[in-house]
Amino acid sequence: MVPLTDVMLVLLIVFLITIPVVVHQVPVTLPKVRYEPTITKPENVSLSVRGGPGGSCEVYWQLQKVNQKELLDMAVKKLEDQIKAVGGVQNITEDNMPEAHIRGDINTPYKCIGAVIITMQEAGFQRVGFISQPGPGPVARL
Repeated sequence: MVPLTDVMLVLLIVFLITIPVVVHQVPVTLPKVRYEPTITKPENVSLSVRGGPGGSCEVYWQLQKVNQKELLDMAVKKLEDQIKAVGGVQNITEDNMPEAHIRGDINTPYKCIGAVIITMQEAGFQRVGFISQPGPGPVARL
């Protein structure tokens, strides 16, 4: 009976020492998530990103598979066409500026999505957003 009590006391002391280390967290304020229906405008760009074989990245502009260079060229052309359509840079507003909407597969490495974000920003897109599927349940309004 005494050896069992000794083992129990040793385990108790071990747990008392290790639990505060495991439970210790850095205080972080997480963003509130809300669901907003996507308003699709004809000038918006829809991109899909997923991980490919061997850790590569696959990017699709609408349904066309593109590499990073093609993505940059197509994005620049899209903005140039939009500027011509509205009559010049002075007529570009937030309402008629195209947005890039990225759909990222849940298993896609962040490097793939990050590369697409940087490429679209280099092209001149001011708004790059993510399309997600809302969870089950009622829509949260903030």
